[in-house]
Amino acid sequence: MGKNKEFKVTYTTLDPSGLEAFHEKYDQAVQNVRSRLGQSYPIYIAGKKNTGFEEFKDISPTNTEIVVGHFQKGTADVLIEAVDAAHGAFKAWRDMDYRERLKIIRRAADLISERKYELAAIMSIEAGKSRFESMGDVEESADLIRYYCLQMEEAKGFVRSMGRLSSNEETKSVLKPFGVWMVISPFNFPLALAAGMSAGVLVAGNTAVYKPSSDTPLSGLKLYDIYRDAGIPEGVFNFITGPGGNFQDVIFQNKKISGLVFTGSSEVGLKIYNGFSLQYVRPCLLEMGGKNPAIVTANADIDQAAEGVMKSAYGLSGQKCSACSRVYVHKKVETEFLDKLIAQIRQIKIGDPAERDVYMGPIINQSAMETFKAWADISRKEGKILTGGSVLTEGTYGKGYFVEPTLVTGFPKDHRIFHEELFLPFLVEAPVDSLEEAVTECNKVNYGLTAGIFSRDERELQYFFNEIETGVLYANRRSGATTGAWPGVQSFCGWKKSGSTGKGGCGPYYVQQFMREQSHTVMK
Repeated sequence: MGKNKEFKVTYTTLDPSGLEAFHEKYDQAVQNVRSRLGQSYPIYIAGKKNTGFEEFKDISPTNTEIVVGHFQKGTADVLIEAVDAAHGAFKAWRDMDYRERLKIIRRAADLISERKYELAAIMSIEAGKSRFESMGDVEESADLIRYYCLQMEEAKGFVRSMGRLSSNEETKSVLKPFGVWMVISPFNFPLALAAGMSAGVLVAGNTAVYKPSSDTPLSGLKLYDIYRDAGIPEGVFNFITGPGGNFQDVIFQNKKISGLVFTGSSEVGLKIYNGFSLQYVRPCLLEMGGKNPAIVTANADIDQAAEGVMKSAYGLSGQKCSACSRVYVHKKVETEFLDKLIAQIRQIKIGDPAERDVYMGPIINQSAMETFKAWADISRKEGKILTGGSVLTEGTYGKGYFVEPTLVTGFPKDHRIFHEELFLPFLVEAPVDSLEEAVTECNKVNYGLTAGIFSRDERELQYFFNEIETGVLYANRRSGATTGAWPGVQSFCGWKKSGSTGKGGCGPYYVQQFMREQSHTVMK
């Protein structure tokens, strides 16, 4: 195991060999990225730079005095121009042999792998992700692209011979791309989710207008650079920035936009869903977060459960749609579990996520900070804070959005803290008398993204898998009770309020959602 060995970082696995070389390369990448901060960046439409708009600052949540970059506040007219460019590029991209498309798109995956240290370092600074979370994000991005290319390849372009009613009849089913898609991505996985959604769009033969979160536009721009450098033709993938409200009316009214794929809050997602098909039904693929539970039964390995819940609740400062935000614990093991969980939480190192030994960085912005303060106050008045609950303001903490990992209890099970997605390092615990009660409480919530259980009883595991109303399930997962899905391993499918299609990213049915079926019958 040589010093310079390269290895893959996922959210749940890490080969310790070669670790020091990894840290050295990461440190250098952080230094390189910091030396280039503060530049102004354009919008890209049909390969051309667009500037001259009012700009907004991209601020680091670790230190609000650090300006990552200045980005354009795009307007409705900019979006119309980008849609027109994508519409004009569509037919040539659609008609390209799918094998040629895949060569270009796979080159993009290779470029992500080649640039992974720079990309991950940007995320640490811009999104506040620890170096292992950031590198996992980058590695997942490349794997998502490769996996979706493989889906198209294995399906042979989604052309399939069908049956016949007469001997001189030949019929086939063909899946064809829709046209222009809007791709709207969030801040928390600024490369992986953007790469996954856009790869689904492009592999299927569609063109795209891509808008990243205004909290992480530099990560989004780097994805644009990658597709351009891979050889994606001009106009096929267009990059715009600015407040979402600037673009809403165009998205809802422009008939050249054939589909939309979005990851973000349920509030925004449902607004998009209801507004996007006012004139006629258009595909709208949404992943809208969760209020993800873990269950700890009387038959659980408590050490395993405490570690798994801690990692899922506080990794990326709780800002994952899959984060564990509520835990139901059998009364027989509640005291032991809480003691061990609190001990785990108090060992979490909080700080600059670009540093090698920091587990939890800042939350993303002032709005998230205000939400944290509000729920800490509610918990003091209506529940009980077992650990955490404070904003960190001393020293360098005072320059960023740093809070304590927080565990609360003492709320009635019908309290809204069990139902509302906080997107914070904020976990609520409740005791239960049985697994049946725990599952019932899990299913009362409108979200249905991920869930986990800790039990050594096979009958309990089977009951959980049969009865839980959630798309992604884990049992006895020490590396993350409810988090850590990977392309081609765990399909990431939200049920109920967590998703709109019943087919998940990372899974085998993703690409075909960006295509529509056409039947071809020829009489010989």
